[in-house]
Amino acid sequence: MNQDKVSTVPEPNDTESGWDVQHEKDQLPRYVDAFGDESNAEVKYKTMEWWQTGLFMIAESVSLGVLSLPATLAQLGLAPALILIIGLGLLATYTGYVIGQFHQRYPHIQNLADAGEVLLGAFGRELFGLGQLLFSIFIMGSHILTFSVMMNTITDHGTCTMVFTTVGFVICMIGSLPRTMKNMTYISCMSFASIFTAVIITMVGVGVQGRASSSLKATVDTDLFHAFTAVTNIVFAYCAHVAFFGLLAEMREPRDFPKALYMLQTFEIIFYTVAAVVIYYYAGQHVTSPALGSAGPVLKKVAYGIAIPTIVGAGVVNGHIGLKYIYVRLFRGTDRMHRRDLVSIGSWIAIGLTCWIIAWIIADAIPVFSDLLSLISSLFASWFSYGLGGVYWLHLNYGQWFSSPRKICLTIVNLVIVLIGGCMCGLGLYVSGKAIHDDASRNSFSCASNAQV
Repeated sequence: MNQDKVSTVPEPNDTESGWDVQHEKDQLPRYVDAFGDESNAEVKYKTMEWWQTGLFMIAESVSLGVLSLPATLAQLGLAPALILIIGLGLLATYTGYVIGQFHQRYPHIQNLADAGEVLLGAFGRELFGLGQLLFSIFIMGSHILTFSVMMNTITDHGTCTMVFTTVGFVICMIGSLPRTMKNMTYISCMSFASIFTAVIITMVGVGVQGRASSSLKATVDTDLFHAFTAVTNIVFAYCAHVAFFGLLAEMREPRDFPKALYMLQTFEIIFYTVAAVVIYYYAGQHVTSPALGSAGPVLKKVAYGIAIPTIVGAGVVNGHIGLKYIYVRLFRGTDRMHRRDLVSIGSWIAIGLTCWIIAWIIADAIPVFSDLLSLISSLFASWFSYGLGGVYWLHLNYGQWFSSPRKICLTIVNLVIVLIGGCMCGLGLYVSGKAIHDDASRNSFSCASNAQV
């Protein structure tokens, strides 16, 4: 088996794609393919169809993020929040498409570290790789935290919260055992069905209770802190982009990626908008985050119970991205990834165990759902889902930024996208840091209940 297969960089022939050739083919850099020749491999990775990729993306993205959106309408007002939900969704569609272009240009890319190496060399590889790993671990922590909120809600705080986070850690670790993304698609399907059903039950629950006494507000008087906290929660809802390179690397036909992307974004934007508006319409200004807590004393327990597969499954799916980064980094260029021997399986389990333990610590250290989501969005999603999309386009079109009126417009657009990512990161870190400081009284590493009352 030739694991040192070198990927060639295809010469783009679509003039509308923005893939401009800067050098002759023999001058282009050559990169080692992450998975090599899989013709005789025991474990094959490049097996996903576009619809499986789309389902994986939906399960990865449409999970905890949607549960924070009704509260953003209460914080920002109906009109600004809807503009942001739809606008940021459309922007995420564009940046996702650029990621597909970037992978077409550099088909060896399997993770953000590979993309960082293309942009900034060895330093970029380490910086982007660390960012992707930390992002995945923080997402894993948010799912363990939500698992504890769910258990406290269902059992009326039946035991110490740290016991619930430990149970969540064990279940998620077991779910992380499969090594290929194709095997994750089964978990993805269950996760999607779970969150969709739970949100529908929540909408029915708040509808049955009748409209809240507090009236809807098209706009609200707020300050920078509360307004931008709401913005970071919307950004978190569109944080799937961190997985795109890994999904592209395991697709049977990467050129079909736009189909999966449009499948994801169409569903996301419609589902987020409808769920946020309906729940806010009935729950009013006092809607909780996560939104499942607004369904009423009985139905919120039902909704949380049905949401268990997504609370666990989406955490496992997101965690797989970080675990795969470490695994590929360790065994790239060898046939170890394709084996089912003790070293291969044992290494995967050890990586998973280490990352899930760190995620468990994060979940107990930051026990407030919205604070953790805000921190994740500010540090990572602001760049992975938005700012870096502009950087990728500028790199692909380097030397052609002002070659035509169309390119000038696109250059300006992508520079603005980079600035948007920077603003999201800077302001988001301020508001998330302040929120975590203000909520320090919530008792990190405590047995106290974190359920929404």
